[in-house]
Amino acid sequence: MCDYSLQNVKSRPATVDDKLVTKNFGTGTIGFAAVDNPEVAVCVLPGTEIAFEEAIVRNTSLPYTMKYEHAAYTTGRFRQINRHTENMHHDALELPDGEVVMLTMLSPGQRAKVLQLPAAPKNDKEAEEQTRLSYTEGQPEVLFG
Repeated sequence: MCDYSLQNVKSRPATVDDKLVTKNFGTGTIGFAAVDNPEVAVCVLPGTEIAFEEAIVRNTSLPYTMKYEHAAYTTGRFRQINRHTENMHHDALELPDGEVVMLTMLSPGQRAKVLQLPAAPKNDKEAEEQTRLSYTEGQPEVLFG
């Protein structure tokens, strides 16, 4: 799935040239949806490059206070962080300056496009980095040894 709070939302994998919009799915998270089908979450692989139509807008304050700020960039690389911590958001964008912004902190309604999917992994470490965390029926995948 896309992130743990989207486990009950219909989803599909991202493809190159997908037109996306940031969306609040009403499940406690913001993620990507297809512009032409906003009820379906679009799951992005770690390493995917995404270009926004305008500067990325993110919430810079405490949750639910919604103080938004523009980043200096229109592009980001999708990442999953804190992969070994259960029951938290993992989906994030890494900006060109190295700043990491959680998807849940993005302003809804921003339009973007998938520029490039990650290259095929060349070794086990790269394959693990590109594997999305997955969950079933509320049971997190075993993430440790």
